[in-house]
Amino acid sequence: MNMKDFKPVHFNWRAEGDVALITLKGSERKNPITFDSYDELRDTFRTLASADDIKAVVFGSNEGNFCSGGDVRDIIGPLLERDMKGLIAFTRMTGDLVKAMRACPQPIIAAVDGVCVGAGAMIALFCDMRLGTPQAKTAFLFTRVGLAGCDMGACAMLPRVIGQGRASELLFTGRTMSAEEGAHWGFFNRLVDADRLQEEALTVAQKIAQGPTFAHMMTKTMLGQEWSMSLEQAIEAEAQAQAICMQTGDFRRAYEAFIAKGSPRFAGN
Repeated sequence: MNMKDFKPVHFNWRAEGDVALITLKGSERKNPITFDSYDELRDTFRTLASADDIKAVVFGSNEGNFCSGGDVRDIIGPLLERDMKGLIAFTRMTGDLVKAMRACPQPIIAAVDGVCVGAGAMIALFCDMRLGTPQAKTAFLFTRVGLAGCDMGACAMLPRVIGQGRASELLFTGRTMSAEEGAHWGFFNRLVDADRLQEEALTVAQKIAQGPTFAHMMTKTMLGQEWSMSLEQAIEAEAQAQAICMQTGDFRRAYEAFIAKGSPRFAGN
């Protein structure tokens, strides 16, 4: 499927070469996520799995904010009217979004400015890398609205990114993690000025897109699958993954470029 001409309804999408830029709509409300945008984002990341023309994704901020979480009017209010069957359908759907992000073979880079809370914080967490600005304010607000901190995989993913104790503090209290804390704790790969955030994220994504995309897919797959493996199993899985990559044309292209004292032009196969 050609994704460069994709025109979503419920969020913004732009292709710059082999890189897609996603931002949420509703900047006047700091870009909340809605039932419709959940659905469309989930389906988009599922479709990206078979899209050859997009090799990396930037999930960016819009007008100074990343995402204010679930829309109070569109999501929170209607949830109060649902029975248990309807509630579990919703919570499974939110989990399906981040599962689709992990299954999507393209590396995803979050570019976080301003407010990044609730479901927005979870979207950023499930990206493969995160760039932030000094103004970034990240919070996992669930306990502050009477819910558990175990939303959308938070209790599984956040400790892996910033450590068990730090994750426990944020998930129990719902307090805001400052940009400086986020960078120090490893949530952000680094901080950049707000006026350079999108450009920097796109630059990183474009460098990745120029690389061996099949090998990037294998790297992302292994990063996810090895969580549940023993060390011995992981070493064997990586041996098999690397042997597969050695059969690709990109491995030969890299060798031939080295012999010719040039730079390889990867083709993704």
